[in-house]
Amino acid sequence: MNPSRNGHPNAKPAPKAVVGRVSLYLRQLESLQREGLTKTSSHQLGEPFGIKNAQVRKDLAFFGQFGRPGVGYDVTDLILVLRRILGVDKDWPLILVGLGNLGRALLRYRGFQSRRFHIVAIFDTDPRKVGQVHQGVPVEPLDELARSITAHKVSLALLCVPAEAAQAVADQMIDSGIRGILNFAPVPLAVPPRVSVIAVDLSIQLENLAYKVQGSLDGVSWAG
Repeated sequence: MNPSRNGHPNAKPAPKAVVGRVSLYLRQLESLQREGLTKTSSHQLGEPFGIKNAQVRKDLAFFGQFGRPGVGYDVTDLILVLRRILGVDKDWPLILVGLGNLGRALLRYRGFQSRRFHIVAIFDTDPRKVGQVHQGVPVEPLDELARSITAHKVSLALLCVPAEAAQAVADQMIDSGIRGILNFAPVPLAVPPRVSVIAVDLSIQLENLAYKVQGSLDGVSWAG
């Protein structure tokens, strides 16, 4: 294997869709590994998700040369490479800002730790919540944000505050050193180019789902 582009400081960033599919390939590889398989093919990687063989090969080729014709991919080797490409071959400390219902649900989500994401600090403006301990992590006031980010060397944050507070809190996080925000607030954020934001608006996802189901109920087949 020759992951020639991975980790190169001047490498062209992969499109969002490619990165999303690589995450799917990694999960499929881990499933195959649990089944005891040591080799796999483009077909096995893409078939569960309806992704064609050629697309799988094209996606992987974005990052380098993997596998051998007629032999396929070594499952263990490709898992290691894709984890490195996605950055989940190391631990990532996270902060969580906003301890409402969604924030508490995220604290209980075991998928974070299995992908080496660890919530190391929680923040809220409600004085009744400050001092509480959830999943072994104490809730701190927002004015401790900068100190905690520096102390834990945090780059990533989960933002679960009301829409009207989201931009101000995001600005505070960015000023304190945060470089990536998973934004659960139902509002777009204005951030500098050095900061990455991924919006997770559950109501929009449900609206998209309702649109597609409504189309199928009406006898119309919607693409995608």
